[in-house]
Amino acid sequence: MPTLRQLSYLVTLADCGSFVHASRLANVSQPTLSQQIKALEDRLRVKLVDRGTSGAILTPIGRSIVAKARGVLSEVRDIEALAASASDQLSGTLRLGTTPTLGPYLLSPMIAELHRIAPELRLYIREGIPDQQALELSRGELDVHLGPLPIVGDDLAVEPLFREPLLLVCAVDCELATGRVLEPADLAGQPVISLDARHHFHRQTAEIAKSYGMRLSPDYEGTSLDSLHQMAASGLGLTVLPALYLASDVGGSTGLAVLKVAGWKAHRSVALAWRQSSSMAPAFRIIAEQVQAAARLILDPIVAA
Repeated sequence: MPTLRQLSYLVTLADCGSFVHASRLANVSQPTLSQQIKALEDRLRVKLVDRGTSGAILTPIGRSIVAKARGVLSEVRDIEALAASASDQLSGTLRLGTTPTLGPYLLSPMIAELHRIAPELRLYIREGIPDQQALELSRGELDVHLGPLPIVGDDLAVEPLFREPLLLVCAVDCELATGRVLEPADLAGQPVISLDARHHFHRQTAEIAKSYGMRLSPDYEGTSLDSLHQMAASGLGLTVLPALYLASDVGGSTGLAVLKVAGWKAHRSVALAWRQSSSMAPAFRIIAEQVQAAARLILDPIVAA
């Protein structure tokens, strides 16, 4: 019978496409990983991997077995989480994925409260691209994901939490920073800086820019919200920033003016997602409540203003 370790090595190899990279990720020597894959092939009596100078390529049966192995490993992790959960109490270590445009500006305020009600819980937080993290969640590489909608996955439970305003900002000395309410026509042709196209936030910014007749600046793409902040504050162009970022100590609005535009209602919807098969759903809903409460505490005064 194949061992869980062998299946884990095979999945890692499939993700990396290289024995060298897979061995580093698995924290074992390359000969050890290679021997374990060979032992798995011998045990199953099929060839799983074509080895060549270009790397490791899965055979057709190898791809099918990797898909099954992901499910097996995910179930094992759920069993481990169930054993650690102690009757649905939050305990053990949870792997939480989130987007860098959200997590740093929302999670910090709620961590202390979550630790108070669940002192045995440990959060391993990893930032990444939302679409990629939804895939990692389905594979069992993450336990729960906090990010903007849509979160796509037939096997995922998605719990909408709140709507976050997205605000248009510019340098404090920008000609548009007059303090008056702007008409949409005032924005026509204005340059807008966005994150690179991998980010869901880029797509939202592009849609907002198009709807107001603004133009994206293809030569200047940010790698983070901080870089958008800095470029906009330097006068390079307008940008769109989330309200949680602008209200946070980590981000903030130094050097920026928030523009008021007639009819402006841009926002993004944020949700928590987990695998439908996960035994930890009650615990995840507790986390969802804490995230929702933390967001409302910050956003309600902004919305009311």
